[in-house]
Parts: sequence; structure tokens; C-alpha cells
Amino acid sequence: MNEINAHHCNLNIWAHLPDEVWDRVADIYESMPGWIGDIDGIPHWFGQEEDDVFIQASVEPSGLSFYAQMNQSDWDSWRDRFKSEATRVLGFEVGEPEDGFE
Repeated sequence: MNEINAHHCNLNIWAHLPDEVWDRVADIYESMPGWIGDIDGIPHWFGQEEDDVFIQASVEPSGLSFYAQMNQSDWDSWRDRFKSEATRVLGFEVGEPEDGFE
């Protein structure tokens, strides 16, 4: 089933982290599948809001936030890859605060 749905997740990459961490996050963004760049200061992958499939990121009080519109399996794969790559590059376990990651 390839039904397109909306997805959201927050990660424990906090706004108050030093610039050198955010520089590495920007490198991770660019290495992820579907990267199309910053559009009006917002990182995007695969497309924009007017497209059927897209991912965008923002920094919120709840952490690094992703909003996506795509099928569930593609989203799960992309999100898991981002968390794995961020864990490797940033040197701490990256996950969702609601799952206990601080």
C-alpha cells in the first residue's frame, strides 16, 4: 500500500546546542536522500508543500521537528536513516523525546 499520509516527528536535537553541532546537522541534511535545499530558510527533501511528496524540517522548542507527506514505509526508512546518521555524526543517541531520548 503506497497511500500518501502526513507524518511528524521531533528529535532530541535542541535549539540551544552550539553552532558546530548545527553545522554538522546541515551536513547531514545535505547527505540525506531527496535533498533539494533550503527554500526560504526551511530545509526540504523531495519537494515542497504543494507537491505530493515532501519532507521539511524546523527547529522548535520540542527539538528538531520534521513534517512529511509520503507513504509510511518511505517515511519510516528516511526517518530511521536520519536518526542513525545523526547519532553517528553528532556523537549522542538521536531519538524522539517522547520515546525517552533527552
